[in-house]
Amino acid sequence: MKKITIILGFAIALSSTSCKDFLELPSEKDFDSSTIFEDPGKVEMAILGAYTSTFNAELFYQFGMGTDECISTEGETNSKNQVSNYVYSPAISPNSTYSAMYAGVEQANVLIKNIPLMSVTDEATKKKLNGILGEAYAIRASNMLNVVRYFGDAPYPTIPVVDMPNFSSSRVSRDTIIDGCVEDLQKAIALLPWKGESGLPVERISKNAAYGLLARVALYGAGYSLRWDLYSYAPASVKLAKRSDANRIKELYTIARDACKAIVDRGENTLVSYESIFRDLVNGRYNKESMYEYGQKTADRNELRLGYTNGIFAHTNSFYNKSQPAMAAFPTYYFEFADGDTRRDVTIASYSLSADSLHQMNTYASNSIGKFRINWKGDVGVSAAQRDINWIHLRYADVLLMYAEAENELANGPTPVAKEMYEKVRLRAFNQDRAKIGQTPSDYQSFLEAIIQERKLELGFEGWRRTDLIRWGVLTEKLTAAKKDLIDLANHSGKYASVPRFRAYLKTPAKVFNDPLTALSFEGFVTEPDAAKKAALAANKYTLLDMYSANSAFYANALQANATWVQNIFRGLEKNKVELLPLSTATMDANPGLQGQQHPLY
Repeated sequence: MKKITIILGFAIALSSTSCKDFLELPSEKDFDSSTIFEDPGKVEMAILGAYTSTFNAELFYQFGMGTDECISTEGETNSKNQVSNYVYSPAISPNSTYSAMYAGVEQANVLIKNIPLMSVTDEATKKKLNGILGEAYAIRASNMLNVVRYFGDAPYPTIPVVDMPNFSSSRVSRDTIIDGCVEDLQKAIALLPWKGESGLPVERISKNAAYGLLARVALYGAGYSLRWDLYSYAPASVKLAKRSDANRIKELYTIARDACKAIVDRGENTLVSYESIFRDLVNGRYNKESMYEYGQKTADRNELRLGYTNGIFAHTNSFYNKSQPAMAAFPTYYFEFADGDTRRDVTIASYSLSADSLHQMNTYASNSIGKFRINWKGDVGVSAAQRDINWIHLRYADVLLMYAEAENELANGPTPVAKEMYEKVRLRAFNQDRAKIGQTPSDYQSFLEAIIQERKLELGFEGWRRTDLIRWGVLTEKLTAAKKDLIDLANHSGKYASVPRFRAYLKTPAKVFNDPLTALSFEGFVTEPDAAKKAALAANKYTLLDMYSANSAFYANALQANATWVQNIFRGLEKNKVELLPLSTATMDANPGLQGQQHPLY
């Protein structure tokens, strides 16, 4: 996988705004001072600089938790834990994503305005500049979707700050924003080359990726979101609903379906083995499933802590150096994967790395995120907290599931194409063994439920679950059910009554790069083994672990129904309120146009 290279001084000038408020974004004059639009080479540097504001750690960290797949391991007074459990207030509302996304929008707006004004006669240069213009349109759209996903109606700048009549901006209907994003991506698709024709690295948006982003935007635009009256801001007007225009909803599902079809028909992308996706990712290798990634470039820009905050636990004295996750797998998530599903042990790390560099088993409450595990890397990386791991924005399996979902919506039931796309993902998970994938549902609601579940299994910890549940209108229902399951698991009752309370396993060495281990093998016991069995296990150097105990190197909390952390999971959850975050106090204070426009229930 080829890394994007940015000339250092120019990159600093472009990316230094990622944590500034919207009103403090760089103006067009900053670009003019570099005379960038007199030189096509500098225009390319500008688009690379814009990519630095297409992602933010909050998107996988704060916003990646609080789901039926992922929980926070930090204390309940910690703001990340509070956001994870829907305890919101303007004082603690995250704003780094908000600020970073608008930084990228401003950079895209400057490029969108100025590239068409450039005087270029060389056809090859024109083609290249058109591609960069397409990237700018796609960046603006994908960044605004991230704003809408978490904050709803928001300012929607489509011109550079310097051209605005005043330096404040009020909320605009999310439907207007989404429709603008659809238009931007359609323009991008017309301008961008296919990946196979361009030689672009995976960190840049190709026509393939733009089609996938278009499908994603359209599905969000057609789905549920928290809405209120933008004139009165009356608390009584707050409700979870779809847009009122049924014809437009149908158009959006059609756009999503057609976009996915274009990718599938092109045939450039394909599914690879599930484990290979993430082994390739952590080692900087390209494969045909990953369609668009956020690149970790140099030590000074490798600030996301991928593989550290959202990886497996590694003791600071271990062979791999320290990894200290602040996120854990929801304890029941492990049991939702059917026997033979190859995704389970890739997605969920059932072991951690001890001080003496051994694989040691986690308890059910301390399973962590396995997709970004540092022991799969071929080297240590830049540092313990900077492992040089990219983030996948979009991969082909997501496209297949979006295709299936859109077909189901348009036909009010799964078409043969919908079933085919869904089953492609299922078959890959079970090594093409059709006997193991189960019966594909044939009615609308059952198929939608299957899609909801399959996206959970396929895309776990990839940053989409929280807002996917919202766009389906089921966040409260799914998380309430997940909490009940957690309590049942803690009680060793219901469908979890036969779950092994104890596991016996061998600790194995963890002292090589590209560690081949995916999961530790074990012998499970529903109840505690008798003395003779314990003695036999000990004689063979097995470790017996109580999977409900606090005996864990990471997140050492016992799994008990009366435990505070169990009872307080999703403690702030409230339907028709928490589906959107309030704007932070700092964001409100920075923009006079937002005065009086706070989320009505905050």
